Amino acid sequence: MRLRIRPTETSFYDLFTELAGHLVDGANLLAKMLDATSDRDAVAKQLSEVEHAADDTTHAIINRVNQTFVTPFDREDIYKLASSLDDVMDFIDEAGDLVVLYELESLPSRMASMVEVIQRGCELTAEAMPRLRTMTDLSEYWIEINRLENQADRDYRRILAKLFSGEYKALEVLKLKDVVESLEDAVDALESVANTVEQIAVKES
Repeated sequence: MRLRIRPTETSFYDLFTELAGHLVDGANLLAKMLDATSDRDAVAKQLSEVEHAADDTTHAIINRVNQTFVTPFDREDIYKLASSLDDVMDFIDEAGDLVVLYELESLPSRMASMVEVIQRGCELTAEAMPRLRTMTDLSEYWIEINRLENQADRDYRRILAKLFSGEYKALEVLKLKDVVESLEDAVDALESVANTVEQIAVKES
């Protein structure tokens, strides 16, 4: 039986929970961007502020790793989890920024479904992070994230099919394709977070 020495300080768990909370805020702001009546410039500014806050928390995690002799789980896994969480936020911010930069007035309705997946995935991730302390009740989390990722993939393919149906002008197709690919990247990053959590849980079991 392998002897495990666990640190008593819990800042890693608190920081991961804080970082996931930023994702929830970012996803909710992204949902606001879909409303053509919203002040998208103001929402984009808020989204950028949340992205900067997420960066600060990510840097705090990395600094904590470098300053801590005994970490709660493998350093490589801590780096990977922090990086994947930060990637989710970056892609959310990217999608929102593109909506503003491209001055998109109308978006395909299925984009709302993809954003809902991102919102739900971020909420589940935020709920899962505190459970890293005990490594319990996590399997339902990564199973549900995988299901959501499959749902988003179906939406992604159908959005692309609609974009190339001839209904949209060529320039608009290029702009919308950039946005939907950022959404797809955000979902993939959420799956990467869940996969990392699963790997950590298996190692620690």
